Amino acid sequence: MLEQIRNTHPLVYKNFSALPDGERQLRSILAIDRYWEKLELPVPDVIRDGSRLPADARVEEAFDILYAGGTLGLLHAAVMSKKYGRKVLVIDRAEPGRTTRDWNISRGELLRLAETGVFTQEELDSTIVRRYKTGWVEFHAPAEKRKRLYIDEVLDCAVDADRLLGMACDKVLAGSGSQVLGHTSFVCCYQFPDHLVVQVEESSGKPRYFRTQVLVDAMGIVSPVAMQLNRGRPQTHVCPTAGTIASGFEGVDFEVGEILASTEDAEVSGKRGRQLIWEGFPAKGDEYITYLFFYDKVDSPNDKSLLGLFETYFRKLPEYKKPGPNFTIHRPVFGIIPAYFHDGAGCTRVVSGERIALLGDAASLSSPLTFCGFGSVVRNLDRMTAGLAKAMREGRLGAAELAKISAYEPNVASMANLMKYMCYDPETDDPGFVNEMMNEVMIVLDELPQRYRQAMFRDEMKVEELVTVMLKVAWRYPKILKATWDKLGVGGSVGFVKNLAGWAMTQSSK
Repeated sequence: MLEQIRNTHPLVYKNFSALPDGERQLRSILAIDRYWEKLELPVPDVIRDGSRLPADARVEEAFDILYAGGTLGLLHAAVMSKKYGRKVLVIDRAEPGRTTRDWNISRGELLRLAETGVFTQEELDSTIVRRYKTGWVEFHAPAEKRKRLYIDEVLDCAVDADRLLGMACDKVLAGSGSQVLGHTSFVCCYQFPDHLVVQVEESSGKPRYFRTQVLVDAMGIVSPVAMQLNRGRPQTHVCPTAGTIASGFEGVDFEVGEILASTEDAEVSGKRGRQLIWEGFPAKGDEYITYLFFYDKVDSPNDKSLLGLFETYFRKLPEYKKPGPNFTIHRPVFGIIPAYFHDGAGCTRVVSGERIALLGDAASLSSPLTFCGFGSVVRNLDRMTAGLAKAMREGRLGAAELAKISAYEPNVASMANLMKYMCYDPETDDPGFVNEMMNEVMIVLDELPQRYRQAMFRDEMKVEELVTVMLKVAWRYPKILKATWDKLGVGGSVGFVKNLAGWAMTQSSK
């Protein structure tokens, strides 16, 4: 596999060839990149009527809940198994409990997992491998126009994701009859009035069938279930992300997290253009995590492949962090962070079906700006699991009932609109637009009390706080008004107002 990219992606070939599992990592990247191909194919047919179950299908065992996806799905499964006594099955096409991305969060937010009663504070603290004194955001601009914004207690803890997921896996397996199967892929499910039959496939190609009351889809952005439920268009925007966990950088400050940073204006080529942004977070020991990413519309002409972004990452990395003579890559980190524009006062994306609930990136309900799927699940895990337990007790497992216990948050839906301003468009934007705009936003946030910046980067803003920031930015930077028209248009602007109205109504009812 690596030999096939030797000439097309020479830097990826060089760096991945030095990894002991470079071939496996490349295959994982290409598997996610197939998302773009799937968007052009007919809508998947994976949710089927029970009458289509093959006559020779042998149902092996019955479970209360079957989880397709063994990363964030494991956190949910641990609670349902240990706290609510449900017999669960977790399947994963790769190794359960292994992530392709790293996780950063504040300690206070991480400890919300303890509210479930399944994880102790001591267990959660043991997963924190590094804490930073502070973090900052800075966008490229001449020195006199550049504003570095410092933010305390935001994404300031590096979490050993595999350790946390390993704990969750142990808690699942401690449940009576619960199981975790690796190298097992979801194929389809068959719907009956009072249950589902889920067909899975082992790596050998052998089909297996399990009965379940509920299917929790945690298969990420490539989920065929999410694609079918959303008629082949499960996302409106995306954030392709590529990076590494490495050691041997020169001049790295291990006390500070670099939350968002750009080193240049947007790169433009004809009708294509993207504003590249970096993240840098110290990890355990001398390891340091760097990410390169950009925000974009799903249907833009840009190359959004992770393979292509990795080539760009290796080419531009020295402009951000200089590799020293002992530079060593431990593993790549990557993914496509999803986003969805809700054109309404509530959740307009389909996040459930009959006896089917979507979780994490499959649900695409998190903000792509900073916090992503891990933060969304952490904030909502106690509520979602309690809601599912109640729904199962009462036998209320229809699509409408399950949608009510999703991770949808009105404030996050509204804040996700701000991501549209970060999507560079060569037809309407100057190459320096995103950097110029974000510097003005940073100046405004710096003039406001610290709680504003913390709330923005933790997805905790109140509607009046967002309005305050927006008005101050518009006063300082009138060009944002034209950008709003260019980025949102009439339909998008009306949709944004609907989001704000729904947020305000929800906030006032609390």
